[in-house]
Amino acid sequence: MHLRKTLLVGWVSVALLSGCSLFNGEEDVVTMSPLPKVENQFTPTEVWNSSVGSGVGEFYSNLRPAWQGTTVFAADRKGVVKAMDADSGKEIWKADLSEKTGFFSSNRSALLSGGVTASGNHVYVGSERAVVYALNSDDGSVAWQTSVAGEAVSRPVVSDGLVLVHTSNGMLQGLSETDGKVQWTVNLDMPSLSLRGESAPTAAFGAAIVGGDNGRVSAVLMKEGQMIWQQRISQPSGATEIDRLNDVDTTPVVVEGVVYALGYNGNLTALDLRSGQIIWKREVGSVSDFIVDAGRIFVVDQNDRVIALNTQGGVSLWRQSDLLHRNLTAPVLYNGYLVVGDSEGYLHWLNTDDGRFVAQQKVDSSGFLSAPIVASDKLLIQAKSGDVYAFTR
Repeated sequence: MHLRKTLLVGWVSVALLSGCSLFNGEEDVVTMSPLPKVENQFTPTEVWNSSVGSGVGEFYSNLRPAWQGTTVFAADRKGVVKAMDADSGKEIWKADLSEKTGFFSSNRSALLSGGVTASGNHVYVGSERAVVYALNSDDGSVAWQTSVAGEAVSRPVVSDGLVLVHTSNGMLQGLSETDGKVQWTVNLDMPSLSLRGESAPTAAFGAAIVGGDNGRVSAVLMKEGQMIWQQRISQPSGATEIDRLNDVDTTPVVVEGVVYALGYNGNLTALDLRSGQIIWKREVGSVSDFIVDAGRIFVVDQNDRVIALNTQGGVSLWRQSDLLHRNLTAPVLYNGYLVVGDSEGYLHWLNTDDGRFVAQQKVDSSGFLSAPIVASDKLLIQAKSGDVYAFTR
């Protein structure tokens, strides 16, 4: 077991005063699996690549591009937001959200994190400085910016005239899409120790479905910010505080009235959308978003096994274990293949029927942290260096 996300201690003084340690005994040492040998059945074509600022470096800023129409939007941690033509990668506009501190000093980093969202006429991005920005999508000018309840480390989600933001201190807030004013705030509770990362909400039938650091999935009525139901899917257990982490940091998926949710050290769980009652659960833990498609669920677990299950009870269909501890990204489906990136900068292409490798390529030596996205006929991925790559198959 390894932690890909940084631990966030809510009340570190309590832990220090009590003399508690995060690790009992020696820390487990994990070894990255060697690169599997793959005989490529095809070679994906790199269409373009474009640099977006200085990337995220070694920080956990899960920035990933967004796509709308013919434009790709991407950002770096310091505050650069860039719009690019989806076909050529050519720059359309570039904005800088860092704070100017003086003529002779460097700008203060905006600490952007969590990902970019494009919706309507705006591009949205949050920051570790507890600010959410809305940029005009045609020229990158700031339409509004709003201070929120805590660090915005998951991507904003837009629905029903609201921008939904889940902050690192366990608050779900609904902001007006028009001017950014806070319409409501819901406290989802926060344990003293959690993984650094929050579930982006999913909007469905007027409700925001979101995972929390307390091991629960919550449904919130978006119109008024009222809790509809909560359901625990991950129960603290184990000898150490690390073992007892039970965050639900993955984005829930709603398909045909069923909510699929996944926790760390917890379960992959299917819930009834109306009531929150558990339909079935399967012991699988992860911090990465997952896919539900055509009766199948594709998951990268916390040890970097790639797993396929069916939606009728979570029965295992296949498991690919040759990428253990390579710090995989969340998966994406592209042209019938399952694609994941790893921390050494490789893209791995898998057959969705049996999990076998069909292609592999080295792309960027800085490695990947955020998942690929699909933009029309292209596969896009942003490296930790800030470079965005576009491929076709």
